[in-house]
Amino acid sequence: MKKLLLVSVLMLLSLTSAGCGKSGEPIRKTALKLNTVVQVTIYDSQDESLLDGCMEVCDRYEQLLSRTVDTSEISRLNSGETDLVSEETAGLIRRGLYYGDLSEGAFDIAIEPVSRLWDFTAETPSLPDREDLEKALPLVDYRGVHVDGCRVTFDQAGMGIELGAIAKGYIADRLKEYLLANGVKSAVINLGGNVLCVGSRPDGKPFQIGIQKPYAGYQEITAVAEITDLSVVSSGIYERYITVDNKQYHHILDPKTGMPFDNGLVAVTVFTKDSTDGDALSTACFALGMEKGMELLENLDGVYGGIFITKDYELHYTEGLKGRIKITETPNSGK
Repeated sequence: MKKLLLVSVLMLLSLTSAGCGKSGEPIRKTALKLNTVVQVTIYDSQDESLLDGCMEVCDRYEQLLSRTVDTSEISRLNSGETDLVSEETAGLIRRGLYYGDLSEGAFDIAIEPVSRLWDFTAETPSLPDREDLEKALPLVDYRGVHVDGCRVTFDQAGMGIELGAIAKGYIADRLKEYLLANGVKSAVINLGGNVLCVGSRPDGKPFQIGIQKPYAGYQEITAVAEITDLSVVSSGIYERYITVDNKQYHHILDPKTGMPFDNGLVAVTVFTKDSTDGDALSTACFALGMEKGMELLENLDGVYGGIFITKDYELHYTEGLKGRIKITETPNSGK
């Protein structure tokens, strides 16, 4: 499991050289949290307590948003133990419903009845039982989720919410708020590959964020982007998957079929101001496919654009992205 998590976190590798804190080196902390590897690097402070504070922020939101922690608000909501959640959880559910509308259902936070049938960490992988899938599919419909203040209700018994495609981005934004409130102006937050840059390097130069070549080791980078105060989030079929009868099944599930999307894409990387948006949009655009995904990104405020990688390992850029962000493809970008 730890090996899988390390592969996931290194989906986007920060290539930034050491910054110039008071001692000339950045401070950082790495921990297993949120079912992934969390790393926070601070470049303009030597206050180690800020790193501990960041980990406490992660723990707090895991208790709100995790589907797999039995005591979390989302778990208690899904089990029917309560229909009341905190204002923050209710707000994020509303945000997830917004992206359901925006993607015409391709992004669906009500996927939980199906997603709980898949186990991408099993030592002996297997596909969900077809009969179980057929029973679960009618329960997958974000339009059947209703939020009234802090009360969340479902149209049908057995429905549930999965915030895995938006929660890490939301937590990254909260970590940024925490760091800014404590005087930090130069940092990199990496939550399992969801990268959010706070400001720029101490010397004013942008951070260099490498985008991993799909299915390659994390040392192999397909492109490098220069980023200042932006979020970079990728969704891809190489992040979490199982192999059954020599066929790969990845974790980005189609709400209509309960099976992984098969649309010719390997990965989508999205550049946004807020990581919450980037997290949701990377999944939504992958689900929509390249043509519709690009169209969506090009018509949203706060979105700088995206990179779509197809199964032939070609990189396809949204219009205007390179005019906003300097991106350099590496020599090994191709297959």
